[in-house]
Amino acid sequence: MIPRTPIWKAIATSLRNDIAEGLYVAGDKLPTEAILATRFGVNRHTVRHALATLADESMVHARRGAGVFVTTTLTNYPIGRRVRFHQNLRAAGRTPTKDILLLEARVAHASEADALQLERGAQVNVYEGISLSEDRPIALFRSVFPAERFPSLLAHLRNDPSVTAALMQFGVKDYTRASTRVNAKLANATQALHLQISEYEPVLRTISVNIDSNGRPIEVGRTWFSGDKVTLTLANL
Repeated sequence: MIPRTPIWKAIATSLRNDIAEGLYVAGDKLPTEAILATRFGVNRHTVRHALATLADESMVHARRGAGVFVTTTLTNYPIGRRVRFHQNLRAAGRTPTKDILLLEARVAHASEADALQLERGAQVNVYEGISLSEDRPIALFRSVFPAERFPSLLAHLRNDPSVTAALMQFGVKDYTRASTRVNAKLANATQALHLQISEYEPVLRTISVNIDSNGRPIEVGRTWFSGDKVTLTLANL
């Protein structure tokens, strides 16, 4: 027997979807507890529980005597030939930051070696971290680079988390997206912890390959976007 979803959780999901769809944007006041209780056919305590959940996610905040207001809306993240995290978020009026989770050198997995056109057993540099918008985690990422071509890449990333800036140290002045695959996944426990969402909530996973101006693969990446914080849009190719 499939367990029933708690009603407060269903209400939180419904309101989260309303915000995601733009029915309420940052600064908007949500309907009162009484109106929401009538809408969902529950008591105000249940509504309050749902709103508290959204507040914990930093999606809304309460002002004493004034009501509950939307804190943030979905971040539009364009995917096209040039995908730059900091530029994309600044263009959307957001403040981008990154937290580094892992910098390591290891042997490439078979899929990574194929994407980067490397021999089996080749070494790669791996960069894992959290992408944040306005200090809210919106995505987890893993970027993999050929170690032979970029031998001291990890040292550059320790000083500056910008991939674009690090690649410029090796003469890569520009790079473009050769391919992107997108599919839906359910967040595992670790991903949920980092993204500040519930386990098994939907995430959008992208698998991409970036190439230099000569068409050589320089990066294969996987990114897990929080489904209720980011809208992926196709930019002009």
